[in-house]
Amino acid sequence: MTRVERILVIDDDYDSGQFVINTAEAKGIKCVATATASDFLEHLSADTTLIFLDLVMPEIDGIKLLRMLGQARCSAGIVLMSGVDKRVMETAKEWAETIGLSIIGHLQKPFRLTELETIFETSRVLRASGVVDQTPRAVIEAADIQGAIERDEFVLHYQPKIGLATGSIVGIEALVRWQHPERGLLFPDDFIRRAAELGLINQLGWIVVNRGLSNLRGFALAADTSLTLSFNTSAFSLHDSSFRDRLLSLLQKYGIAPHNLIFEITESGLIRQLSSTLDDLTKLRVKQVQLSIDNFGTGHSTMQQLQDIPATELKIDKSFVRNMNTNEHDCTLVRRTIEIGHHLGMKIVAEGVETAEQLAFLRSNGCDIVQGYFFSRPLPAEELLKWLKDHRSTRLRKTS
Repeated sequence: MTRVERILVIDDDYDSGQFVINTAEAKGIKCVATATASDFLEHLSADTTLIFLDLVMPEIDGIKLLRMLGQARCSAGIVLMSGVDKRVMETAKEWAETIGLSIIGHLQKPFRLTELETIFETSRVLRASGVVDQTPRAVIEAADIQGAIERDEFVLHYQPKIGLATGSIVGIEALVRWQHPERGLLFPDDFIRRAAELGLINQLGWIVVNRGLSNLRGFALAADTSLTLSFNTSAFSLHDSSFRDRLLSLLQKYGIAPHNLIFEITESGLIRQLSSTLDDLTKLRVKQVQLSIDNFGTGHSTMQQLQDIPATELKIDKSFVRNMNTNEHDCTLVRRTIEIGHHLGMKIVAEGVETAEQLAFLRSNGCDIVQGYFFSRPLPAEELLKWLKDHRSTRLRKTS
């Protein structure tokens, strides 16, 4: 029988593992240290709440083990440990988060008792607030998503995009949600990857585009200005031979100009399929449909690759915006992204803006557009209409 552990350590350094065990047990927390991948995987269970993982081990490197945890959809909080350079640790953290893992901290060896205790406290706070979800995700079958499509259970929430130069709303991003009859409102991380695996991503994508375009004119009227509408899509979807004609037909149906539509494709997705996608992207740009490179900074593209992509917008990933005021690496990346994007003739969008300090930094460094909880969370259509009218009234009062 598999033993149930709360905290699990994998580190070939006996002393480090024992240090974590002693600290945990002094706080009344059950903890087991392992030195090999096989032993680690034997102890890993759905009840594991916290993992301490060494990045450098002789049998298996930590990156490979993280990939295995990502594929297994591990929901435990993870603490990275190593004696490697701090920037390497931060890069590993950022990469791990892109594959769905929850990295709650890192410890550079040799670490002190106070650092370890801070990690335990952070983990406890995150679990209490629900940030680290310990409930395993239910397996989603093809029939589940197909049935949800037929029952019209997928809904859109919209987040406004604000122009920094004027403070006015310039666009809306459409974000799909699943209003599940039993599990409540599900977010894309819960079903998008599965929809792609099952070959249903295109069908779901057209539902999103259709509904978003049908709402855009109402949003523009409420805001009393022309607005762009952004959608997340995959490079794979663009390969459909009927994609462009079907899209142009929908734009005509709803009376939307092509330049008011922005397709967002992740940097990693673009780079991975760049050679086979450039033709599709160019065809869309010829028709004036805009293209945004989403999650920039997570895909490791080169300047030459960026020059080859006919994008009009570059979105700075929220993971860099979150820490740019305190993390020198993120600060430099954000500044350089703005410079590179402007050099290539793109507008720069920063997502995940939550504080006045972040907003001030982005404004002082020439960022064009921002979105995030500082202005509004993603809202259902009816709530967004009210938000747009209120925002417009506020702007009018300030200028009168």
